[in-house]
Amino acid sequence: MDGFLGEFLGTMMLVILGDGVVGGVLLKNSKAENAGWMVITSGWAFAVMVGVFLAVALGSPGHINPAVTVAMAVAGKFPWAQVPMYLFAQVLGAFVAGVIVWLHYLPHWQETEGQGLKLAVFSTGPAIRKTGPNLISEIIGTIVLVIGVAAIFKGAVAPAVGPFLVGVLVWGIGLSLGGTTGYAINPARDLGPRIAHQLLPISGKGESDWGYGWIPVVGPLLGGGVAGLVIISLSL
Repeated sequence: MDGFLGEFLGTMMLVILGDGVVGGVLLKNSKAENAGWMVITSGWAFAVMVGVFLAVALGSPGHINPAVTVAMAVAGKFPWAQVPMYLFAQVLGAFVAGVIVWLHYLPHWQETEGQGLKLAVFSTGPAIRKTGPNLISEIIGTIVLVIGVAAIFKGAVAPAVGPFLVGVLVWGIGLSLGGTTGYAINPARDLGPRIAHQLLPISGKGESDWGYGWIPVVGPLLGGGVAGLVIISLSL
């Protein structure tokens, strides 16, 4: 079970803070209501930073993202035998985080009328629904993420600085590439909370949009696989 707790709790912290900032911006009568995209991208950047710090402190490499785990396995930097356990820990952590965010904003669900706003707290959705372009956006965003992470830790970066820089990288991805699909770039981040949305008794929640839900899972996994090959070719 080496690394399980770190990946579980690190991903849980990532999604608590990440989905939490989305809830603050979108849900009715939140003090952060309508704060905007800059607040959301900033909150997710800080969420990644804290999640990586926590995961590493608990003995995992701080992937907190199945796409990163797959990329590192493809690149020969992580054992394939541990991939299923890591992916399970990450999705489970994200699911638990979705439940916690629901509890945190408990009085706000009934106040919020839009079903799409409620779902957006838990999972991503496209600005323009086009399967091919949406999938490509997730692949591109994930490749940028994984190659950026590999480059950060390839250099002479102290362990205490790396998570800060990864947070900045995710901030940049959100600002530059996130406007198309909401930049899941992490299957666990989307799948776990979407399952929570499906199961929880959220007032007036509507459907969980599983017709789109496969894209933020498959896209990042494909992007991670491609990025792993790039890491090999560039010796990152």
